[in-house]
Amino acid sequence: MEDRVDLVIFDCDGTLVDSEVLSIKVDQRVLADHGWNLSQEEIVARFMGRTSTHFTRELESFLGRDLPPNWELKYQQWYADAFEQELTPIAGVENALLRILMPTCVASNSRHARLEQTLGLTGLLPRFSGRIFSAEDVRDGKPAPDLFLHAAQTMGVPPKRCLVVEDSRFGVQAARAAGMRVLGYAGGLTPPEWLEGPQTTVFKDMEELPALITAAHTGCLRPQR
Repeated sequence: MEDRVDLVIFDCDGTLVDSEVLSIKVDQRVLADHGWNLSQEEIVARFMGRTSTHFTRELESFLGRDLPPNWELKYQQWYADAFEQELTPIAGVENALLRILMPTCVASNSRHARLEQTLGLTGLLPRFSGRIFSAEDVRDGKPAPDLFLHAAQTMGVPPKRCLVVEDSRFGVQAARAAGMRVLGYAGGLTPPEWLEGPQTTVFKDMEELPALITAAHTGCLRPQR
């Protein structure tokens, strides 16, 4: 079948692990520590689904100066403490993963160290061991298509036979740019309308995911145009 699905590529934050709410609260504290007071809604719009490099560049633009090398080390424990105390898998994703029989991998803008931490804390790391890709692996992270194309190439699957599960508009943009179909998860912080568009089906409950993947694989899924 020409449009069958041979690989499901998962984002991590907000798709596998319920880290976005925790991260945004810490982001808010970090920005305030530099005198930039943003609401959580503004942080979602500006930063959710983007790389840490983008976060740094935006903060430097606000400050009007470069930040020193490794400036973020001061704040790493803030994120670590929040994750260790409160991080959980996305509701329903563990059961969904058990019902997905085709190959899967993770492609996230997060750094490898953070991916190991968050997936490890939630017990999901063994499920994706050896198949975890980070924006550190490519020149440009999402919304550029580089990361998804790198994951597909490494896994030996053509982009048109990849299905991406994403929760951020920048991740959805990256998947579309890579020529991949998308399942946009709107059960978190991202408004559904930010995910809607070509080759994308929006859903709100991870329990629906296995059936949506099967529908895409058999050609029965009808993405929005």
